[in-house]
Amino acid sequence: MYHEESAKLHRPRYGTIEDDERLSAEEMDERRRQNIAYEYLCHLEEAKRWMEACLEEDLPPTTELEEGLRNGVYLGKLANFFAPKLVSAKKIYDRDQARYKTKGLHFRHTDNTVQWLRAMESVGLPKIFYPETTDVYDRKNMPKVVYCIHALSLYLYKLGIAPQIQDLLGKVDFTEEEISNMRIELEKYGIQMPAFSKIGGILANELSVDEAALHAAVIAINEAVERGQASVTMGALKNPNAMLRKTQELLTQDYQDTLRQAKARKRDQSSGRRLSVATEERDVYEELLTQQEIQSCIDRVNTQAAVRQVNQAVLVQDEAALMAALRLEALSLLGVQEANSCCYLEHFTSYTQQKSKDGGRSVALDKEEIHRIVSSCNDFAEAEKRKLEAVARINTAIRLGNAVETAEELQSPEAQLPIVYQNAANLYQAELFSLQLQGGRSGLSHEELSVAVEMLSAVAVLNEVLDTKEPQAVIEQLTDSPLGFTNIEHDNLNRYADMLIEERAETLSKGQEFLSWNDVQKCIDMVNIQVQEEHERIIAIAEINEALNSGDPQQTLAALLLPTAKLTGVNPATAKHYHDLLHYTKQLLCQTSGDESAVLWLDQIQEAILTANQDEAEALTMAGAVAHINKTVEEGDPQNTLQALQSPSAGLRAVHPDCADTYQSELAHRQTTNASRGSSDGVWVKHSIKDRYDYFYSLETGQGSWEEPEGFDQKAAQLSKEEIQNVVNCVTAEYNREQLWLANEWFVTQLQARIRGYLVRKKHSQRMEYLHQQEPQVVKLQACWRGYRQRKIYITRINLLQKSVASVVKIQSVVKMWKAKRKYNQRLQFFRDHEKEIVKIQAFLKANKARDDYRTLTGASDPPLSVVRKFVHLLEQSPLDLQEEQEVTQLREEVVTKIRSNQQMEKDLNVMDIKIGLLVKNRITLQDVVSHNKKMNKKNKTSTDDQTTGDGLGIKGLSKGKRRKLEAYQHLFYLLQTIPSYLAKLIFQMPQNKSTKFMDTVIFTLYNYASNQREEYLLLKLFKTALEEEINSKVDQIQDIVTGNPTVIKMVVSFNRGARGHNTLRQLLAPVVKEIIDDKSLGINTNPVDVYKAWVNQLETATGEASKLPYDVTPEQAMSHEEVRNRLHASSVALRATTDKVLSSIVSSLDNIPYGMRYIAKVLKNSLHEKFPEASEDELLKIVGNLLYYRYMNPAIVAPDAFDIIDVSAGGQLPNDQRRNLGSVSKMLQHAAANKHFEGENAHMTPMNTYISQMYEKFRLFFQAACDVPELEEKFNIDEYSDMVTLSKPVIYISIEEIINTHSLLLEHLEAISPDQNDLLHELLQDLGDVPDVEALLGEGAVGPDVQNRESALSQLAKTEISLTLTSKFELLEGDEKDLKTLMTKTKKLIVDVVRIQHGETLPEILETPATAPQESEHAKLVQRRADQDAQTPEGLKSSPAVLEDGHLPLEQKKRKISRNLRNLEQAGLVTASNKYQDLINDIAKDIRYQRRYRQRRKAELTKLQQTLTALNSKTAFFQEQMNYYDTYIKTCLDNLNRKNSRRSIKLDSKGEEKGSKKWKPQSLKYTAARLHEKGVILEIEGLQTNQFKNVMFDISPTEEVGDFEVKAKFMGVEMEKVPLHFQDLLQLQYEGVAVMKMFDKAKVNVNLLIFLLNKKFYGK
Repeated sequence: MYHEESAKLHRPRYGTIEDDERLSAEEMDERRRQNIAYEYLCHLEEAKRWMEACLEEDLPPTTELEEGLRNGVYLGKLANFFAPKLVSAKKIYDRDQARYKTKGLHFRHTDNTVQWLRAMESVGLPKIFYPETTDVYDRKNMPKVVYCIHALSLYLYKLGIAPQIQDLLGKVDFTEEEISNMRIELEKYGIQMPAFSKIGGILANELSVDEAALHAAVIAINEAVERGQASVTMGALKNPNAMLRKTQELLTQDYQDTLRQAKARKRDQSSGRRLSVATEERDVYEELLTQQEIQSCIDRVNTQAAVRQVNQAVLVQDEAALMAALRLEALSLLGVQEANSCCYLEHFTSYTQQKSKDGGRSVALDKEEIHRIVSSCNDFAEAEKRKLEAVARINTAIRLGNAVETAEELQSPEAQLPIVYQNAANLYQAELFSLQLQGGRSGLSHEELSVAVEMLSAVAVLNEVLDTKEPQAVIEQLTDSPLGFTNIEHDNLNRYADMLIEERAETLSKGQEFLSWNDVQKCIDMVNIQVQEEHERIIAIAEINEALNSGDPQQTLAALLLPTAKLTGVNPATAKHYHDLLHYTKQLLCQTSGDESAVLWLDQIQEAILTANQDEAEALTMAGAVAHINKTVEEGDPQNTLQALQSPSAGLRAVHPDCADTYQSELAHRQTTNASRGSSDGVWVKHSIKDRYDYFYSLETGQGSWEEPEGFDQKAAQLSKEEIQNVVNCVTAEYNREQLWLANEWFVTQLQARIRGYLVRKKHSQRMEYLHQQEPQVVKLQACWRGYRQRKIYITRINLLQKSVASVVKIQSVVKMWKAKRKYNQRLQFFRDHEKEIVKIQAFLKANKARDDYRTLTGASDPPLSVVRKFVHLLEQSPLDLQEEQEVTQLREEVVTKIRSNQQMEKDLNVMDIKIGLLVKNRITLQDVVSHNKKMNKKNKTSTDDQTTGDGLGIKGLSKGKRRKLEAYQHLFYLLQTIPSYLAKLIFQMPQNKSTKFMDTVIFTLYNYASNQREEYLLLKLFKTALEEEINSKVDQIQDIVTGNPTVIKMVVSFNRGARGHNTLRQLLAPVVKEIIDDKSLGINTNPVDVYKAWVNQLETATGEASKLPYDVTPEQAMSHEEVRNRLHASSVALRATTDKVLSSIVSSLDNIPYGMRYIAKVLKNSLHEKFPEASEDELLKIVGNLLYYRYMNPAIVAPDAFDIIDVSAGGQLPNDQRRNLGSVSKMLQHAAANKHFEGENAHMTPMNTYISQMYEKFRLFFQAACDVPELEEKFNIDEYSDMVTLSKPVIYISIEEIINTHSLLLEHLEAISPDQNDLLHELLQDLGDVPDVEALLGEGAVGPDVQNRESALSQLAKTEISLTLTSKFELLEGDEKDLKTLMTKTKKLIVDVVRIQHGETLPEILETPATAPQESEHAKLVQRRADQDAQTPEGLKSSPAVLEDGHLPLEQKKRKISRNLRNLEQAGLVTASNKYQDLINDIAKDIRYQRRYRQRRKAELTKLQQTLTALNSKTAFFQEQMNYYDTYIKTCLDNLNRKNSRRSIKLDSKGEEKGSKKWKPQSLKYTAARLHEKGVILEIEGLQTNQFKNVMFDISPTEEVGDFEVKAKFMGVEMEKVPLHFQDLLQLQYEGVAVMKMFDKAKVNVNLLIFLLNKKFYGK
């Protein structure tokens, strides 16, 4: 920040030209601006030190002082210092700044600034110095604020109240960065810097008095007061030298009396001190009044007089006199408006009346009450004005027809309308436009809008519920919402829901967006009609069933014909059949159901009617057809009879045309037989239908009837359908039998043939049976014959062989040879067929051998050379190694670049968030936001070109000097990276805020954000060194680590939680935290007072009656209730269960905690143990727990949304209940980690102490295990010589600005970092010289001379990134022999080359054996192949030249050099010939093992880098989406601005607006105070007895705003006061557990019962 001038520090000088060069106009202007910024910083430091002397406390650093003054706390404390009577400590809002530190600025912080301004006015500081409130709160003109503080200091010093301010101009130092930053801030203000040097002159001109004259005038006033003559006193007060203000002739006597009383009090106070103080040491003002005290008395008298004028004006109801009194300067009222005069008078009158009622006598207003009433009236008038403007904008938007704009205007808080849903914008627009057309040109009033919006919002919600297709939700919406539907029947709710869901689906399919209110009402009416019709139909069905039971067909017919039954197809002529069929159906129903009282339902009756009608038609058709058959039979024509029988209407079966004559004869015979048995005179024929019902058919008319005709006489000659069917069946059956025999003649023939075959097979079987019986004899005959034939053949063969013995031997040898050859070929083929299996077996054997050799290599303490030789080829770098190394290097570059790019984008987006927030609050203009957006987009577009900017210019140029500069910086950063002590000391030389910024930029960049194991190793080594340094130098007690905020601990936690441990924290805590948040039933509250208040609120809200329990209780009183104890017990059980889950998740995830965190915990424990050896193990483990749990894990549990542990939607927040649950769990774990028991204020939690002790034991084991990690060298297998054999050199990506800052910081703190002048750091800094500027590093042509804003361009180019390949300048010393470690490395390299070519059991054996020509040739090929590969290797991946310089030597020369090196190493004691140089062989084996692990780590690193790059690209895409969204938002703002500008030219017809406007008449609710006291709503009224409550009348009226009420109080019929009452505020008080509130500052009201009363009377709940 800054420091005092010292001998060793050089302060930047401004305002002079010290060198001989001539400055240009631009440079002089730049020098002037820098000078102004430096002077302003000096004035800030002066103000800071003066305020610290006054307040006796430390203020923020100078560069942060402006921000620290914005909340006004320090200004309020300063006002309390010089005007304690006016500004008490209690009046300072957020005195400890707890709210400011957690949530930022609040509008009430402006009260502190106002108190400061009033305090300055009270002491008489001229107003010419006063800043505006917004200058402080919004930081619009902070120089004016500092200017005022300087003027105040000089003024108070002259009054003897405060010390003199110091002149520090040129005496304090600031860095170039701080001065540049302040210059930028001053340019943002865009104002003229005040003339601090002219403050004294301005004060003199304003006050025009000298101290001697002031002293004489004050003494004269004291003497005049002592004489007691008011006129003389007034004359003395008017003396200009007294510098008194606002004296009034009319108040002369009041001044005299007040001053006399003040002087008497002061004399009495000083009388006790006179005796102890010598006369010569007494101060004259110990008994006399000072000028400030006199002015205070005058102001008090003036204020009392002004208050009396206000009270008198209120008493006589004089509005003009009231306004004149309010404008009096003594009252210090701000914002008194003429337009609100009537409101002022009304509120003052009602307030005084109410006070008179409460006190029982006339009471005057005081100053504070006047201030409060005026402010209240102004706020009320302003709110009404904004509401009317909002209603006008809404009507305009509705007329323009823009649905989105209409919805936005409706959602405006100023409109004070019910909730509006953006997705229903079209619904609001359409319905409100219709209402607006109906209401005329005046538009909709606020009342009409409130009612309409409330109903339309309910309709929108109903449409959303209908989309869910859940009937129960629809029913709840219909019954609970304020839709106002008519004719809703509770029994029909389910049907309403089903029909509305169907109607909603149908309207969506037609493209209609919403169901309107009328559509819903129409559905309800339709359902009601359907239900009514169904009811009437049920009655008709009951009547039909009763008619069936009566047995009367006509009654049944009458019931069927009832209109309400809505049955179709009822024919009165079929009544008898209807009755019979329905009766039969009912009988079947009773039989199947087993219920004799069963009845027929509508569908059964309708089905029976249709069946009966069908029977009627079928019966008539069938009867006609039978009559026709009888007629044709009588006529005697067989063909006509056949046609009649085949008629479909007759329904006869099995009629065959070939039997026509037979049918005719048989039917005629049957007619003759029937005619002889009965009468032939009748004309009716009876038929049986379905064997159940009788049907009568008239032969004369051809008609039929179900009822028997009168005088029925059956015509006997007529054949029935059954008789005709019997005749047809008999005739047809006889005919078919005859045709069957004729048709199956072939079958008979086949039958005969099968019988003959059977006889032949029977004879054959008998023959075979005989042969079977003679089988033994047959076999004997056959055997004798066959034996004879074989013996004859054998004798012939033997004779042949005896004649050909030589030929037989020859044949046998050929056969044996063929068999042996065949066996060999088979074996060979078997091998060929199983070649893969053989290869596997061989590979297995070879692998076993190789594994044995590798075990020997890795496990044996002294592996033999023969084994090591088999693996030395692994030390060679293959093309794949080079490819992977190059890919890793490229990916690492992309990752680091992407990280820095994302950080910059995130910073820009955060600034954009702030600017848009300020735009919304009208703190800045839209043009400022557009300007920043353009800059941000420009940065984003040019970010990809930043890395190549410096490649050809500046430090990366091709000249020799620039190349040396580049190499010098590479050597410097390599030294800083590998020797952590430099950076560790540098961190502690800087202030904490600056060191944090240095860590975030330079150090993390220097270590590439620990992107690989080498850099992670070095970064952890830095952390370790810095932590040990901090503990040794700054920690005096072991608890300082916990109570303080150690820099290293903060950096370690921030790095691991933000970069390395983010995924770990998410894996560790996300499941259990999400489980806690998703458990909606979980409610943990361990505060007995909160539990008690919630219980009382619940009781009163549910019953509507005042609870007899007290509202304000202590924790002990709350715990005395059984219900509170039960609820606390339930919370404790839930808290234990939840805490166990979180603790189990933490303890079981030890391996997931980053190694860096665990290692630093180990270093912390060991370092503290070394410094405090007397500390116990428990104390050390508590410190470790503070690091691992409290600092690393606890914040993520308390605020999982802030640490990305859980996903939360934009703008979304955790509910308070869930955050309280997490906070309770966090508190338990915090106590457990520190083994801290509950006591004191948390005494009710003491039962949990045993549980805390149990959890601590688990934590203790966890912390011990966490510290059990290997050292860095063992973990990473890296030492200081690893870089010499590493394939690729370390590369960092750093900006020009960071290089310059690091260089300047090293030079500035060089003596503290490296006191030894011979240190390597001094040599490197001497090579670099002075700190270069940006243009020197980028090149002189980086910014052209004609470029505008050259400084801005250079500042932007300073962020250009370049890559530095780090190398060590001190890699090799003056000779090989002086660097034994290097000599050892080179010797091992030569031995590897030799043993790859020559074999041998020991190294001396190989060295003594001469190389053969083939071996030399093979070695030459190896050298050539290595040279070719090295030529193709990129420059950054080539090995160190010092290591490879002997690689080209011939084999024999290498062996000689090995012998020479071995002798040198043996003399140094590093190797010995007695064990045949086994130590070197062991080192080579170790190198082979390391090379293998290095390859494995490289593959893992490659995978990790790819994953990291993918995640970074995803994050970049997210940021880009945000930028696109901001572009769209700004474009929309610009479009809206243009649209609004175009609308300003439209003029509205005010006359039209007046027509049709309706005055809103509220329906008020009136209660006496006595009645409300009985209901428990009013508890007491201050100053008024209970028996006088009947004289107080409360009038509660709803206002035009929904949820707002106006409460008027009358005493004895006289209106005293009225206050607004917001229902939402009542609900907020109830939620916060506030049971009692004050109304009119007198009446104490029960919040719960007041809510119950308003719900019941105004909302019907």
